[in-house]
Amino acid sequence: MILSISASIVKAQEITGLSVMTKVSFENNNISSPTPTPTPSIPTPSSVTDYPIENKTVSYFDNSTGFLVYPSLNQSAKTEKLPAVVLIHENKGLNEFIKESASLLARNGYVVLAADLFNGEVTTDQDRSRQLTTAIRENPDLAINNLKAAVAYLQTLDNVDPSKIASLGWCFGGQQSLQLALNSKDNPLAATVIYYGRLSNDTQVLSNISWPILGIFGDQDQSISIDSVNQFQKALNETGITNEIYIYPNVGHAFANPSNDNYAPNETADAWKRTLSFLDKYLKS
Repeated sequence: MILSISASIVKAQEITGLSVMTKVSFENNNISSPTPTPTPSIPTPSSVTDYPIENKTVSYFDNSTGFLVYPSLNQSAKTEKLPAVVLIHENKGLNEFIKESASLLARNGYVVLAADLFNGEVTTDQDRSRQLTTAIRENPDLAINNLKAAVAYLQTLDNVDPSKIASLGWCFGGQQSLQLALNSKDNPLAATVIYYGRLSNDTQVLSNISWPILGIFGDQDQSISIDSVNQFQKALNETGITNEIYIYPNVGHAFANPSNDNYAPNETADAWKRTLSFLDKYLKS
């Protein structure tokens, strides 16, 4: 699905970082949504309540610790079961951007565990990033076992509905979000979100997935080709997997990361609104 996105949300010079995502989350009445054509209008997220939140560092797998953040209002005598998300970082590690993104999801009513696949290491050095991601890609079970443990950890929490857990990742984390899905047949997720991660078009492998997938991509991405995205959606359709795939025109890889040269605030805001609507639809209904 190719989107034609108008530039009506924000001016890049005025809105930076997570502020566009925050505005979409809690100030829907004050922002003009872009008008994609020929696709239908974006559903409004079912809840725009800005919940107070709490966070803590938790041990969930071997020597790995994650950032757990959740709405504090449900820490009462009568515990409400909430949907949850395993958030998966990019190739820079579990940095402040990922923690702030996790907090934003929690403010939207989710219990969020931001997993750590780099054993606590955070880097901005491209060579070191490449080494860390290569180590995972050469030993995929390291990440798969880590992320499956993150899901299992969330399922043990009193404030989590164990049947309403999704994964969401960007870039390297997008690939890992899909890998978690491919290896969760015995403990199904409720939804999977992939931002410009490496894909598979193997229908036999994809048949392990029985829940909806959201994919966010840019048509100028030099890492994830449009052809691979189209082949991925074709395979999802052939396998009968519910999916929403969006390809944004004129943006490249990692366009939703404010520290990246390809950062595109208008498209980031639109993608985030679609992400919240997708999660609300499949985790809150």
